[in-house]
Amino acid sequence: MDLSAHFAAMARNNAWSNRRLHAACAELSQAELEATRTSFFPTLQATLNHICAVDLYYVGALEGGTGDLALFDEPIRWPRMAELSAAQRQVDARLVRFCESLDAGALARVVAIDRGDEGLFRETVPALLSHLFVHQVHHRGQAHAMLAGTRVAPPQLDEFFLDYDRGRRAGEDL
Repeated sequence: MDLSAHFAAMARNNAWSNRRLHAACAELSQAELEATRTSFFPTLQATLNHICAVDLYYVGALEGGTGDLALFDEPIRWPRMAELSAAQRQVDARLVRFCESLDAGALARVVAIDRGDEGLFRETVPALLSHLFVHQVHHRGQAHAMLAGTRVAPPQLDEFFLDYDRGRRAGEDL
């Protein structure tokens, strides 16, 4: 598998994992979503909002912007799970499209990222994508652990790449 195919597979996995996690979180009440839990962010709501905002920031930069720092002005931009899931699905689709369009030229491109008072930093597309995928896995893992402390069982998020797991994800739109 070449690097562009790998990133496309990671983007599809990201979308699939988010759909599974969001479907489980949609079973929670608003109070459960907002309940204080132990993790980097204090609630599932804050954690999932952070994932979506960071995805929008980096995808915007990858698509030709520099990253919209205003995304971080509101820590809870999407207070309800339905609107958060819709925003996450949209940015996931953009990331899949971006990664599926990668070629050697796009992989060699350098992207400027606005870091506020620290200025613009330049990063390669592969470095940004690698960072973004690690960021997503990191915080989804935290959300998964927080979800384990609720009445809703956390979903499996590691049944995407192996042929062995194909039956476990049968019927899911990948």
